[in-house]
Amino acid sequence: IMQALGVIVAALVMAPVLALILEAYGIGVATAQHPDPLAAPQATLMAAVAGGVFQGNLPWTMVIIGMGVAVAIILLDLSLEARGAEFRTPVLAVAVGIYLPFELSVAIFIGGLITWAASRVYRRAETTLQGDEKARVSEARTVGERHGLLFAAGLITGEALLGILMAIPIVIAGSSEVFAFFGVHEATWPGVILLALVIFFLYRVAAGEGLRLARR
Repeated sequence: IMQALGVIVAALVMAPVLALILEAYGIGVATAQHPDPLAAPQATLMAAVAGGVFQGNLPWTMVIIGMGVAVAIILLDLSLEARGAEFRTPVLAVAVGIYLPFELSVAIFIGGLITWAASRVYRRAETTLQGDEKARVSEARTVGERHGLLFAAGLITGEALLGILMAIPIVIAGSSEVFAFFGVHEATWPGVILLALVIFFLYRVAAGEGLRLARR
């Protein structure tokens, strides 16, 4: 029953939300009204595959090349696993990185770097601490990973909710400049500053307990 209710509620909520976002920002396809629409890589990919199958014009050359690349990546990952390497190449992660737009891949890459930097803090703590303090590092790593994951999930959810809330006045006013209180600004430095703050706080949340243990 709960699953059926979930499907019904999601269908009732998603339809108006998607219509609102389409009207405010545009989705996937650039138009005269929305020259810079929101990216929809998964939807675009699935539409291209479905259209190619039903219309009989699927680019099989590219599909076969992709299959060959996937096999090579899987073999490389198995080789790295056999050697016990920390660096791995899971085929799904590599494929996502290939087909996602560059601006989305950069955010994922930065998140990976933060994870790597946080894990180094815990590894360093394991090598410097002794006894009971060293045993606490594993627990602290689990807590840090959980907090970092929740923080990142909150960022994703908050960005989505804010985008929906901003779409409401844009649609009502019929203008994308409704929030340009001081005119249209082309400067990118505020976004760079905010990104730096997000990176800093995410790192502190993920590695904070390890940093505290390392200072003891």
